[in-house]
Amino acid sequence: MSFYEKYLSWRDKDIDGFCKELGEEDVIRAINKENLSEREFLALLSPKAAKHLEAMARRARQLTLQHFGRVMFLYTPMYLANFCVNQCVYCGFNTTNKIVRKRLEPEEVEREAQIISATGLRHILILTGESREKSSLEYIIQCVQVLKKYFTSISIEVYPMNTGEYKQLVDAGVDGFTIYQEAYNEEVYGTLHLKGPKSNYPYRLDAPERACMASMRSVGIGALLGLDNWISEAFFTGLHAHYLQDKYADTEISVSFPRIRPHKGQFQPKCHVSDKELVQIMLAMRLFIPRAGLTISTRERAEFRDNLVGMGITKMSAGSSTEVGGHALEQKSEKQFDISDKRSVDEIRNMLYSKGYQPVFKDWQAI
Repeated sequence: MSFYEKYLSWRDKDIDGFCKELGEEDVIRAINKENLSEREFLALLSPKAAKHLEAMARRARQLTLQHFGRVMFLYTPMYLANFCVNQCVYCGFNTTNKIVRKRLEPEEVEREAQIISATGLRHILILTGESREKSSLEYIIQCVQVLKKYFTSISIEVYPMNTGEYKQLVDAGVDGFTIYQEAYNEEVYGTLHLKGPKSNYPYRLDAPERACMASMRSVGIGALLGLDNWISEAFFTGLHAHYLQDKYADTEISVSFPRIRPHKGQFQPKCHVSDKELVQIMLAMRLFIPRAGLTISTRERAEFRDNLVGMGITKMSAGSSTEVGGHALEQKSEKQFDISDKRSVDEIRNMLYSKGYQPVFKDWQAI
């Protein structure tokens, strides 16, 4: 059974109705229980749980210290290209947007790598727009060969591939994989992805499983919060992570919590997700999948990210740019979206030290 079948088993259930039927005792029971059921996870996402965030935070802190200790893994993104064939209404790289398109050449990739690695970071996330012509598998592997000289962990966030292609990337030196389903609501998904291969909902949904099958060391997923009702989107994200963790025990599963940010285009989010609601999602996720990594990016403002340290988050981006060549090139391309936390790697490191946390620049070495 793939996760798509799991999704279908829940798709037509009345999630809002279930949340309305919950009592305070259901939430309290879920907070204090180990090995939560799917319905208990949903209880922690429900409006009734909003009154119990302090208790959820205490439990989340306890579980995070138990499984991860007082450490925070750091990474930064590197955009290789922004050519895209998809028409996603919420994205700055939308093929219909009149923006400067660029793809880094190998020597430009090396210059970016030199600047990033000089900060001490040894984990890199490489991203492209979704164009197999402009960002082919061969091109990505060529870039990986350059990056291996500077980084011990290389993750990808690119278009969905088949298992064999992911295996080629693993053999080339890629050990991490990230993909966002964007919207788990299949009907809403269709209204957001108007043209291009990204409109194939099931193929994208099962991409994380194909990456696991190809022996990726780490696999990260998430929904783009703001595209649909946040309770159901967070619920299906958690179910997806739980499914992968249960089925692929040797793979590190992580969840990210991106909220939609300003970008080139006119799209306005359907649903506003407040800071309090985002915290509730993170806490519920930690209680439901205690061993999973939880990531927060520079989409969020500095003060908010600082306050999340110790509340379940295990991984943060630092020194980020969402432009192709954003670290080294003078003539940069259009940003995919605006970032909020523009602090340097050193500033993030010092913040973590001040909170009694150890920043981790490297935790993996291929042999």
